[in-house]
Amino acid sequence: MLVVEAKLKNGSSEQYQRLNEAIKTAQFVRNKCVRYWMDNKGTTRNDLQKLCAVLAKDSTTPWVNKLNSQARQSSADRAWAAIARFYLKCHDSSIKKKGFPKFKKYSRSVEYKITGYKLSDDRKQITFTDGFKAGTFDLWCSQKALVYYSSQQIRRLRVVRRADGYYCQFLIDYERQEKHEFTGSVVGIDLGLKEFYTDSNGNTVENPHFLKKTARRLRKAQRKLSKRFKKGQKQSNNYHKQRQKVAKLHLKVSRQRKDRAIKDALALVQSHDLVVYEALQVSNLVKNHKLAKSISDASWYQFTQWVNYFAKIHKITCIAVPPQFTTIDCSVCGAKVHKTLSTRTHICPDCKTVLDRDFNAAINILKKGLKYLGEYLNGTVGHTGTDPNDWGESDLWIFNRDVEDLSRLVEPVISRSDSGRIPR
Repeated sequence: MLVVEAKLKNGSSEQYQRLNEAIKTAQFVRNKCVRYWMDNKGTTRNDLQKLCAVLAKDSTTPWVNKLNSQARQSSADRAWAAIARFYLKCHDSSIKKKGFPKFKKYSRSVEYKITGYKLSDDRKQITFTDGFKAGTFDLWCSQKALVYYSSQQIRRLRVVRRADGYYCQFLIDYERQEKHEFTGSVVGIDLGLKEFYTDSNGNTVENPHFLKKTARRLRKAQRKLSKRFKKGQKQSNNYHKQRQKVAKLHLKVSRQRKDRAIKDALALVQSHDLVVYEALQVSNLVKNHKLAKSISDASWYQFTQWVNYFAKIHKITCIAVPPQFTTIDCSVCGAKVHKTLSTRTHICPDCKTVLDRDFNAAINILKKGLKYLGEYLNGTVGHTGTDPNDWGESDLWIFNRDVEDLSRLVEPVISRSDSGRIPR
């Protein structure tokens, strides 16, 4: 599947207001489905689908009938997704927070399936044909990617409201594949705050600190917003204008992080045949309030998600390994050298190795990944206590690679890593 996003342009304020009404109606249907599930024991997904038709015919909620029938079903599917996720977590005793389905208050999207809209032949305009009659909008897409796909390939459409306007996201039935030139290059990366990541070859990528660079403008904008807030009264138009400015600043930071994560992940995957990274539990790391903002600003999770995605379409091997002891262990002799967070240099008292702590950790991450890959190729995974399925967020992907080819790639590296030498 492929997602193509286009902005809805050249619409009147009344047209955008009708889109907003469709979003609110989808939120109403979802919340009604959640309430129906709470009040009726044994409710199934099919029951929620039937409820959509009941709400459309109800005289007390005539606006529900304006929303396209498939859009109502999509809202019921959203409610059932939250319910199914809750059931799944209830069966897992290791998860403490079960995530009971909640009522939505500020939904920002409505999802259509096949009907409810019509695309122009040149894919430059879209017309919404449901009961809200939002009308025709121009589609602005920088890559003009919609021209290359037929209407049959477009499975779903989602209208999303953001701080700077309304967007259309098209879900396209297309399997993306890229040609990758295999060179036998392997790499392990250690994610950090000082440098965004350090690889096992000693190369580093700087941390952009997007939020830190925008912090001054954000503080100034949020100070103005707080001054215009009137407690217990209806907020003025100036308040809402300033609220939009603050939201746009946050949206800009979010887009900068995403763009940087995509570019760094793609460059990493294109230049290597095997990528090993540490599966960090970011949700636990941000509980440290002294580092929470910096960790969130680094967007490690988003970066690793894009590494996994590009690894799949480039058909290369990507391994996530547990991060335990990668910083403490010496990459040459294996001795444990404890360090504080402020200690940036690894100095081993046994073998006298002196390395940057992130460089040392990256080598350990690569060695651990090669070890697990070797066990996978030898068929011993699961018998040595290193089953990738038991790592939580960790995973192991092998794509379109002959096992013998992978063995020829890994075996010489494993033999050298066991002697304390990782190829540069």
